[in-house]
Amino acid sequence: MGYPDQRFDVNLSILFTELPLLERPAAAAAAGFSAVELWWPWIETPTPGHAELDALKRALDDAGTQLVGLNFYAGRLPGPDRGALSVPGAESDRFRANVEVATAFVASVGCRALNALYGNRVEGTDPAAQDELALENLVLAAHAAHGIGATLLIEALNAPESPHYPLVSAPAAIEVVDRVNAATGLGNAKFLLDLYHLSMNGEDLGQVITAYAAKTGHVQIADNPGRGAPGTGSLPLERLLDELADAGYTGHVGLEYKPGDRPSAESFGWLPA
Repeated sequence: MGYPDQRFDVNLSILFTELPLLERPAAAAAAGFSAVELWWPWIETPTPGHAELDALKRALDDAGTQLVGLNFYAGRLPGPDRGALSVPGAESDRFRANVEVATAFVASVGCRALNALYGNRVEGTDPAAQDELALENLVLAAHAAHGIGATLLIEALNAPESPHYPLVSAPAAIEVVDRVNAATGLGNAKFLLDLYHLSMNGEDLGQVITAYAAKTGHVQIADNPGRGAPGTGSLPLERLLDELADAGYTGHVGLEYKPGDRPSAESFGWLPA
């Protein structure tokens, strides 16, 4: 057990960002990783041209890296936004336009997980109306993901850093997962369990793992405080990952931490060789 038995992947939207996007897969491979994940890389558009999509696919293929997770279009991320699917008007429209593009891309690279960030509450908008729109769009995304044999992920963030995001606890995210699965009957909506975010919310991580491992489709980690590499904070990440494995989780664990002031390639000293 412990770190040597985990299937780690690198999130290329927070690590190796000192490099251009198309150079990051090769950098991850050089650091010893065969699997990567990404936030939606084209912040300015939900529907990039074929040339951009093909270039990213080529970069992943040439590096020998497998994409294991991709965010749907989520607005300005990193930035003030936390998703688009519950935001009425243009952002919801962008999310819907992105569903087909993102789904086709992950199918083309053999990825089987799509993360749908819920979106912030909008001042002056009825939260119930936002939740209704969110369910509508998540059902659309779940059907698209099902069409390629993929999982739809729903993520809880943390309240201190995302004060306008409504899903800031594991139970809140699980409620949405259950609602989507009830609406579609497909069962392909799963929880994205991010130990950093949940710890920032003050949740009992062992209790969350026991309660929700069976509904978890992906796991992400960073240490707390600081969102740095394991060992830079006080979270017992190795033990928590063992607990997840004991509870039946066999998927990848995404490294979604900040490398600090050093190059990303130098931030993996905590990993066994």
